[in-house]
Amino acid sequence: MKMQRVFFYVQHLLGIGHIARASRIASALVRDGFEVIVVTGGLPVPGFPGEGVTTVALPPVVASNAGFSGLADEKGVVADEAFLARRRDMLLSAYHQAKPDIVVVEAFPFGRRQMRFELLPLVEAIEQSHPRPKLLSSVRDILQENRKPGRNEETAALVRDHFDAVLVHGDPGFVRLEETFPLTADIASKIHYTGMVTAPPAAEPVEIFDVIASAGGGAVGIDLLRAANGAAARLPEMLRWLLISGPNLPEGDLAALVAAASDNVTLTRFRKDFPSLLRGARVSISQAGYNTVGDLLQTDCRAILSPFVAGGETEQTLRAERLKVLGLADILPEAGLTPGIVAEAVEAALSAPRSAAVPLDLAGAEKTAAIIRLLTG
Repeated sequence: MKMQRVFFYVQHLLGIGHIARASRIASALVRDGFEVIVVTGGLPVPGFPGEGVTTVALPPVVASNAGFSGLADEKGVVADEAFLARRRDMLLSAYHQAKPDIVVVEAFPFGRRQMRFELLPLVEAIEQSHPRPKLLSSVRDILQENRKPGRNEETAALVRDHFDAVLVHGDPGFVRLEETFPLTADIASKIHYTGMVTAPPAAEPVEIFDVIASAGGGAVGIDLLRAANGAAARLPEMLRWLLISGPNLPEGDLAALVAAASDNVTLTRFRKDFPSLLRGARVSISQAGYNTVGDLLQTDCRAILSPFVAGGETEQTLRAERLKVLGLADILPEAGLTPGIVAEAVEAALSAPRSAAVPLDLAGAEKTAAIIRLLTG
């Protein structure tokens, strides 16, 4: 029997959540016997896309601002038409060379509108292929709201006309797609919930820290790290702190954090064993991104969440509020964070009961592979 080939497109623009989730799904597909080609369009991230997959790296683009309204190259130069045309042509060439049985597009058409210049031509190429591969959209459980007039209708039309299925990586008992996408009923027959895509169960930690503050990819989150750094100096010296800046934090910001850190603070850009470290920690301070929350839900570490809201972002706020209702997290506003505010929140978290186990479906990577197997026969 011929091994089915998956062509998986993922574009991360600011953080690393998209590439991390896509990589975990790709690895699960490999374990399930698929041949997987992952096409990446963002800056390189250590550890991703992972082993066992073929990688095609397009010339990277990033968000040119926190509102995601523009694209820039890896040096911060605004991406011009020639640059974008070259990316489009490379993507189409990779698709035609791969001749896949299945194409998975991460986020689009529910998000990543900035990438329409290359994704709409890819969709057109798929429709003109003989045989035509299955086209699947891979989306997180909570979408960005405040969409402009007509956007939801356009998204639903693209799904109806071109996509064979929408894989929603969440537990419907936690949040349902219709809560952030009002036209869900129009595409209901194509929706498949997979559960949350989380990392495999972590090993026991090789180091123990009382408090871990992390900034995801590091492109944003410097205010959180500064406040956490200052809070560590206000609390008892016996508490061990780990600050993880993320690979995209500017070098100058990292150097300033190191210079201001007290003796009980360890600073690093990236820890591959982050999920393992959370198992040993008493408190985590972070934004409320999909992957960080997925890691937290597999531990009894108490969470303090500061949702990312720049540019009108709403996704992290909804996720954090749901966790607070479940008694699994405390929330701090992104704006106005101070060492005093963080220190007070950490003191409260240290005295609170450890988080209880969560009855949410966290096996999304394996279930996604199983669903794709069923959809493609």
